[in-house]
Amino acid sequence: MKRLLLPLLLTALHGPVLADEREWLPYKKLLEVSRVDKFHALPAAERDKLDMYIHLAPSNKDVSTRDLALTVVHTGGRTPLPIDAAGNLRVTPNPQWLAEDAKIMTNQPKTSKVAIGPGMNALVPAGTQWTYDALMGSIPQANAAIGKMAGALSMFAPTIRSVILKFDQPAQVTIAAKAGAKQYATDAKHQIRLKPDAVLVKENPTITLTARPHEAELDSD
Repeated sequence: MKRLLLPLLLTALHGPVLADEREWLPYKKLLEVSRVDKFHALPAAERDKLDMYIHLAPSNKDVSTRDLALTVVHTGGRTPLPIDAAGNLRVTPNPQWLAEDAKIMTNQPKTSKVAIGPGMNALVPAGTQWTYDALMGSIPQANAAIGKMAGALSMFAPTIRSVILKFDQPAQVTIAAKAGAKQYATDAKHQIRLKPDAVLVKENPTITLTARPHEAELDSD
């Protein structure tokens, strides 16, 4: 899910450290723009079902996020920031880097710009058998977190209404409801969309999966 807020386009900052890199932006600025600082400021119990990340999108379509390198330069040395194949970066605020106003370096030229924006998914619970709340509890938790993170702009933030489980293969999900088992099969894209059910929220039944999903996307539809 990449629609929490409109992505912000940041231009380069000056001040290269090595011949093949230049200063991109302060570490603190990255956390502020992406709202990661506000997310981690929430009590753990209010975000334990959520996966918060920063989505990076180079404006130059010829530049792949696989080629994008970001490195934090701090008093302890240099620490690369890992970017996954989808262009997502997961960061836990580092108090020391914030205190010393550490800078982030990039290997991209001055003409290169990167749109960055917050993204949020549901955490995929461990194993292939979960309680209903372990997955679907991410929806009210996400809506509450988005409201707090957006602040005065919360009226423009989307409302999460479903979780889309994404698999690498055909799969089935069975919810052991008291009124009878509910079964769901993946569609042509190997996905299953689940929307909260008030009865199941109260029952909190077991969910059994034939395979483990690689992602649980939070969606506003």
